[in-house]
Amino acid sequence: MMTLSNSSWSLLHPSFFLIGIPGLEESQHWIALPLCVLYLFALVGNVTILFIIWTEPCLHQPMYVFLAMLAGIDLVLASSTAPKMLAVLLVDAHEIGYTVCLIQMFFIHAFSSMESGVLVAMALDRYVAICHPLHHSTILHPGVIGRIGMAVLLRGLVLLLPFPILLGRLTFCQTTVIGHAYCEHMAVVKLACSETTVNRAYGLAVALLVVGLDVLAIGFSYALILQAVVKVPGVEARLKAFSTCGSHICVILVFYVPGMFSFLTHRFGHHVPHHVHVLLATLYLLVPLHSIQLSMG
Repeated sequence: MMTLSNSSWSLLHPSFFLIGIPGLEESQHWIALPLCVLYLFALVGNVTILFIIWTEPCLHQPMYVFLAMLAGIDLVLASSTAPKMLAVLLVDAHEIGYTVCLIQMFFIHAFSSMESGVLVAMALDRYVAICHPLHHSTILHPGVIGRIGMAVLLRGLVLLLPFPILLGRLTFCQTTVIGHAYCEHMAVVKLACSETTVNRAYGLAVALLVVGLDVLAIGFSYALILQAVVKVPGVEARLKAFSTCGSHICVILVFYVPGMFSFLTHRFGHHVPHHVHVLLATLYLLVPLHSIQLSMG
């Protein structure tokens, strides 16, 4: 009975085969080298940022606390994808178990959602710092920051938990080859031979809900910031106010533009070369956003 049960599980929930970078199989060993360097940079950079902010009391301010959240999320995102990805590219370890694949997929999408939420919190911090500078410490006190962090965490977990649950209802009776370097939600859904309407609809709804609301909130914050800055007397004062937002705007663009490109390519970009899609999606997860924030801030 146990053997029959295990056999049924294997038929309905088989292991997947990660191609890596489709079309570049011959050269992906070389592509893995800069990706490995990028991953090591992300590890060292994120851990260093977290250590410095934790040990320096003068950095226990909203901007740096949000930066620490961003570094922690970057650390989880990179570590949930890079080890297996590098194993695929370097030593041809293409097979990934069904459960491991779903866990990886959940971490990728849940923590991407959390990263988006932290960027909204950073936009709120910039708005308060520029529009209400005298009340910054009273508005964004530690209790508020803690509640914001908890809300970001819970939103990511609650919204993305149905992804692996819904995928568990599907059967995979034909190909189990994923044309990607990691387990991405839509890439796995496309392999199912059962009805996937609910999976596709929920994935689209989550993407529009998270990205749509977050971009709207960030845009509204910066509209208020722009309105306040243009009223500031003196060109130098205006430039100084704008410069405090420059690094955050760059981080927003680096985060949302590749993410939206990957999302739209999966659904509508049939003419986009698949290796271009995979490479951009890979860099999207490995490029540490905190480094951009620091280098420009």
